[in-house]
Amino acid sequence: MCLGVPGKVLDIRDERGTQMATVDFGGVTKNVCLAYVPQAKVGDYTLIHAGFAITMVDEESALKTLELFGELGLLDEELGVPADAAVDDRTITGRPPGAVMS
Repeated sequence: MCLGVPGKVLDIRDERGTQMATVDFGGVTKNVCLAYVPQAKVGDYTLIHAGFAITMVDEESALKTLELFGELGLLDEELGVPADAAVDDRTITGRPPGAVMS
């Protein structure tokens, strides 16, 4: 399955003329191309598909989506996280497991 997964931009750098970033997906980081969202800044949330940031998203929507993907068991599969290194609710939402979003 191919999903667009929201992530937080941790750093931005130029690699051979292409804007790249390290993006955090609730504790899992990946290198991502920012060519389609050159306005992205450190701290922003973007929707990532196939290694490319394709649009900007707000923090609330990003965290809610990460939480739902985690509950459905889709996040680890989509990010290529080994089953023995699963991301738990604490790293996805920054809240203790079982905490209710307001």
